[in-house]
Amino acid sequence: MSTPPAHLRIGALSRRVGVSPELLRAWEQRYGLLRPLRSRGGFRLYSHADEERVRSMRRHLDAGVSAAEAARLALAETTPDQAEGPESADLERLSLELRGTLDRLDDPNAQACFDRLLATFTLETVLRDVLLPYLHELGERWDQGEATVAQEHFASNVLRGRLLGLARDWGRGGGPRAMLACAPGELHDLPLIIFGLVLARRGWVITYLGPDTPIATIEEHLADVEPRLVVIAAAATRRLRAAQPRLTELARHVPLALAGAGATAAIARATGAVVLEGDPVTAAERVADEHR
Repeated sequence: MSTPPAHLRIGALSRRVGVSPELLRAWEQRYGLLRPLRSRGGFRLYSHADEERVRSMRRHLDAGVSAAEAARLALAETTPDQAEGPESADLERLSLELRGTLDRLDDPNAQACFDRLLATFTLETVLRDVLLPYLHELGERWDQGEATVAQEHFASNVLRGRLLGLARDWGRGGGPRAMLACAPGELHDLPLIIFGLVLARRGWVITYLGPDTPIATIEEHLADVEPRLVVIAAAATRRLRAAQPRLTELARHVPLALAGAGATAAIARATGAVVLEGDPVTAAERVADEHR
């Protein structure tokens, strides 16, 4: 589970779907297949719905359908949550409103906006199409010095509090159990919480250990928890590399998955783990499907 934005620039979308940027632009201009938003910096940003339409068009093209007909079929397959119209406009409006309230450190209105999002859209839509893009943009602004320490800390704390509030009952139930933790030294856990929320909505029971978790602590409690899967997340590769001997030992006793931008195929191979790919929502959906 890496943490790319739910809204992607065209280069990232191209890599994910295996279609050149030039062809994506042509499909957008000729057939209206893609419906990008604009970032504050003027970049065209493509959504999960855009990605699904491209994948659908590729399937129809592979079946021998003409490009124009393939685009028509892909657009016809758009689900209600993906469709353009009042709901899409409301999502964009509330997303921008949430960003504004968080940037202004306006807690009451940020909380109210979050409530309206949850009342209007599915949790998966809010997580994938609102929170993940916002967190990615906030990280970019932080790196470029365009967001203050106060804005970053305030937004992270507000969102973390709301997400953990939604997670209140994720430790109950009779489904398979996942133990989630951030690698030693890793403090950024919002993508991991999002992953856990989506997995819990698909019947899993979550044991959440949070930021900066020693691997030895996880090993000590395997017998108590008996997880079907252990997920360890890190935004920086060095966090996982430093813990590699412990991760290798852990993988001998329980299925282990590595998540976050720091998770690499090389470390996974060396430790006997797997890498969770895609954004946290997609990664959780894939795990649930694979363990049915």
